Parts: sequence; structure tokens; C-alpha cells
Amino acid sequence: MIAIPGGVISFYSPKNKTMKKLIPFGILVLIVVLALIFPSVETVNLKDSKIDSGDTAWLLVSTALVLIMTPGLAFFYGGMVSKKNVLSTMMQSFVCMGVITIIWVIFGFSLAFGDSIGGFIGDPRTFFMMKGMLGNATWKLAPTIPLVLFAMFQLKFAVITPALITGAFAERIRFNSYIIFLCLFMIFIYAPLAHSTWHPDGFLFKLGVLDFAGGTVVHMSAGWAALASALYLKQRQDKEHNPARISYVLLGTGLLWFGWFGFNAGSALGAGTLAATALATTTTASAAAAMSWIFFDMVRGKKPSVMGACIGAVVGLVAITPAAGFITIPHSLIVGIVAAVVSNLVVIWRSSTSIDDTLDVFPCHGVGGMVGMLLTGVFAHQNVNGGNSTGNGLYYGETHLFFIHVITLIGVSVFAFFGSLLLLKVTDMISTLRVTPQAELVGLDISQHDEEL
Repeated sequence: MIAIPGGVISFYSPKNKTMKKLIPFGILVLIVVLALIFPSVETVNLKDSKIDSGDTAWLLVSTALVLIMTPGLAFFYGGMVSKKNVLSTMMQSFVCMGVITIIWVIFGFSLAFGDSIGGFIGDPRTFFMMKGMLGNATWKLAPTIPLVLFAMFQLKFAVITPALITGAFAERIRFNSYIIFLCLFMIFIYAPLAHSTWHPDGFLFKLGVLDFAGGTVVHMSAGWAALASALYLKQRQDKEHNPARISYVLLGTGLLWFGWFGFNAGSALGAGTLAATALATTTTASAAAAMSWIFFDMVRGKKPSVMGACIGAVVGLVAITPAAGFITIPHSLIVGIVAAVVSNLVVIWRSSTSIDDTLDVFPCHGVGGMVGMLLTGVFAHQNVNGGNSTGNGLYYGETHLFFIHVITLIGVSVFAFFGSLLLLKVTDMISTLRVTPQAELVGLDISQHDEEL
């Protein structure tokens, strides 16, 4: 749009609007062309392959379990918002399964797990268009499962991470702009953190950071991006609303808890003792956190609520994620209880500010992830996981691991928060992020999708 004497000329003509609508479909056409040019029929045959049918079976199940967490999150978030925004909120989670999968297959897996470039990002050419997935190829740190299965397992982590952010800007973001942001977040925030933390040549991996299943990569990155989003998009017009379906929240919690066994126990990358330990610490921490949230609410004079129990359970799952395969079962009780109390206190603090984090993503996922990361540095023991070469935690008299986690927490927080702010600004320049006041008043179900509950 440009101002001239006597009026304004707009560049947003009907023709330009039509062109904008054609761009997404045009990208899909380009992808079809790429798939024809790069069919990825190369076969890798290793002489000393150690692929194990039991490990492969468990990771196939785990991959499916992690995928069901995203629909679970959709119900969890969808039940918390007002009735006029339920479908739009759920759709923001579901669309990640489509968009992120396409990016991952083309070059996203390569960015996260391809040949390392400086320890911070992978070479996008390494597994471009899933090159090298046929035959018996394996990943360096998962020699008993096919490489393609490892890629699909890790895809599900990449899918749910941007979906977690959506609870912070629920009820006020344009759907088209959201898709642009989640693409940028996947490429510039998630992939570098995944590579740095989980690739054997990654910077944080070499530093000795322990993140069993994504406390840093998934929950901290999503939590800080959520806080950045809440600050950038500012407050909703009407902050007061009643949850549309608490039964949805309960259903979502059940699906998340169920799927989290694949999330954490699957991250052992095999069907063995470590997977069993991770499964045990996962359910114990979640149970402890659910009860801790309820009882802490009662101390504050509130009645025990379904919402409180559900939120507490999820906070426990978040907090145990980085620690699941590094600490003992008794210490998982501590992780769950402490995380629930700390997150509850941060929710109380957030409610007293002007920060409109709609569904408290930062207090629950961001803070929960940070608590879990720090407590991993406190309670980790090498007897639990022989792959822990960094050392034991602070509780056992060693300080090295704990200090590494403190330094990493600060660095990752700065990167995820300011990086997300920058991406929000870039997205807003490409396509306006926030819906109009009229669209917000009507509700995003109608204004963004022309549907209603």
C-alpha cells in the first residue's frame, strides 16, 4: 500500500490475493516434481548389520504412540478454550502432522540428524528426500533398528513440538500465518536444537548434556517460543472464558499419558531394561505431579479439580522427559512433585501479569522442562544408564553435570526465546499474525475455518 496525493493505492488487488492462494498449492506441485526427480531408490547393504526384530517392533509401536500424542494434545488444548475456538485450536495441532512431515521427509531429518556442520545443524543434503533409507542402514546411536524407523520416530517429536506452542496464542492467530511460523520454527529452532543435543557430533552432545527424550529440545524450545508468542501477539480482547469441554481435557490427558510411554521409553531406542526403567519413571512422575497439583491447590484453599489433575499429570510427564532414562524410580517421585509445585507457582505469577499465555504453555511446558533438566543434573546416576559418560548428578557429590545443565539452560533459553521473537516478526511481515478484532469476536472456528462445534 502506498499513499499519494488525494488517496491511497493498494497493492492487495484481487489478482494478488488469488496469487497468494495459489502459492501453497504451487509448493505441493514443486514437491511432486522433486519426488519424480529424486525417487531415492538407492539401497544400503551393510555386512555387519545388527538390526534386531524385538527392538524394531518396540520402536514401531513407540512411533505410533508418540504420534497419538498430537491428537491427544489437540483434545487437551481444545477442551480448555472457549466454545467458539475449539475446532481452530485442535486444527493447529493436527496440521502439524501434515506440514512437519513433508518438511521432515524433504530435508528436515537431514537438518536434525545429517552430517554435522559445526555441531549446530545438519547438512540438508545428507538424507534429502529420504535418500539412503532402503536396505539395512541404521543410525549411529541406534544400530539395532532400521534408519527409516529412526527417522519416523524422530519425526513424531518434530511434529508435536510446534503444536505445544499453540496453547500460548490460542484464540487470536491467523491460521495461514501460523503455518508459516511453524515451518520457520521447525527449520530454525527445532532442527538446530535437535542436532546439537542428539547428534553424536552436536555441540551440546559433546558438552555432555543429558536429554533423554526432549526436555531441552522439545519442551524448553516450545515453552520459550510460547512466551515469545504471548508477548508478541499481546492480550486477547476477552481474557475471561469458560473451558468448552473439560471432558476433552480429560481425554487428551489420557492420550498424552498413554503416548508418552513411546515418547520416553521409546527413546531408549530398544526393547530392554533401559526402556522399562524409562517407562516406570514416566508413569511415576506423572502420578506424583497430578496429586501434587491437586494437594497444592487445596493448600491454597481451592477445591481439587479435574483440570488441576490433568494439568499436573502433564507437567509431570514434561518434567520427567529429560530425566526418564537417567534417574531412579524413587527420584522420579521428587521430579513430579517439585515440578508440579513450581509450575503451579509460575501459573499464579503469570496470572498476576499482563502476559496472556492463553493455556499457560510457558509455566507448564517451559518451566516443567527446565525443572526436569536441572533435576536431571541433580539425580542422574550412571548405574541407571551406562551410556551416561558425563557423570553422576549433584545429589551424589559431583558438580560437573549440574553446572553443564545450568549453563545449557541459560543458553537454550536465550536462543529459543529471542529466535522465536525474530521468527514471529518475520512471519508478521510476510502475513499478518493476528486476526482482526471482528474475527476474534466471532471466534476462530468461523472466521478461519467456516466451521463450528
